[in-house]
Amino acid sequence: MHALRRTTLVLVLALAGVFLSAPTVARAQPVSGPGYWLAGADGGVFAFGAPFYGSGSSGGSAACGFTPQAPSTLNGREGCTAIGAVSSGSGYWLLNMFRQATGFGGAGFVGGSHGCTSLNGASGKWVGMASSSTGAGYWLVASNGGVMGCGDAPAPYGVVSGETLAAPIVGMAATPDDLGYWLVAADGGVFAFGDARFQGSMGRTPLNAPVVGIAAVPTGQGYWLAPADGGVFAFGVAPFQGSMAGKPLDAPVVDIAPALGPSGCLPMARC
Repeated sequence: MHALRRTTLVLVLALAGVFLSAPTVARAQPVSGPGYWLAGADGGVFAFGAPFYGSGSSGGSAACGFTPQAPSTLNGREGCTAIGAVSSGSGYWLLNMFRQATGFGGAGFVGGSHGCTSLNGASGKWVGMASSSTGAGYWLVASNGGVMGCGDAPAPYGVVSGETLAAPIVGMAATPDDLGYWLVAADGGVFAFGDARFQGSMGRTPLNAPVVGIAAVPTGQGYWLAPADGGVFAFGVAPFQGSMAGKPLDAPVVDIAPALGPSGCLPMARC
C-alpha cells in the first residue's frame, strides 16, 4: 500500500517537497470530453456535460436524512455529504454522513450478500464515495481517512486514518480498473493509492472555499476537484465543462462525480 502524499486542502497527508501542478485553464464552452455532476448539501444535483437523473432537493435535506441512534452524535438533518456515479454513467447515488446511499437513474442498492469490509479505523462523518467498475459496489471514505468497500468493490488499498492530517478528508475517486483510488482533503491535497497516479492538487494554493470532492475521468488520467462554492479545478486530461462558481446556491456544494461525454459514450469506448 503505497500512497503519493500531498499536504494541503483536500485529503492531505503531511509530506514535504511534493510538486504542485497547475489546474487546466477553464474553457467557457467545452465541446468534448466527459462531464460531471455537482451535488449540494440539500440534495440538489447540477449536471455539466452530463444527463440529469433527478435529485433530492425537492424534499430538502430529508433526501439524505436519517435518524441517529444512541450513542451517535451525528445530526441526521444535515443532509447529503457526497455523490457517487455509476461507472457506466447511467445514474448516481447521494450519500449521507451515516453511510446510507439513495440511488437515482441506474444506481441500485449495494450490499446484499457481498456486504461491506471493515471500517478500517474510520470515524467521524462519511464524506465520499466512488463506484466500482461494474456499478455493483463502491468505496466509502470517512472524514478521518478510513475507507471501506461495499458490494463488489475490492478491499481498500490504503487509508490515512492513522495519519495526522492538515485538513480532513472530504472525497474520493476510483481508477477505471478498480485497482486504486484517490483521496482528497479540504485544503486541496490529494493522496493516491494502488495504481492511482497523482496529477496535481490545490495544496498550498489560496482558495475561496474549501475543497469538498474529487472525480476522475474514465481513463484515470485526470481528475476534477470541487470546492464548496461550486467551482471546479481540472487536472491531467480532465476537461473543464462549467461550474456554479459565482452563482447563488441554496446550499453549499458537497461533492462531484464523473459522467459520460456528450456523445453518450465513455471517451475510450467504441460507440
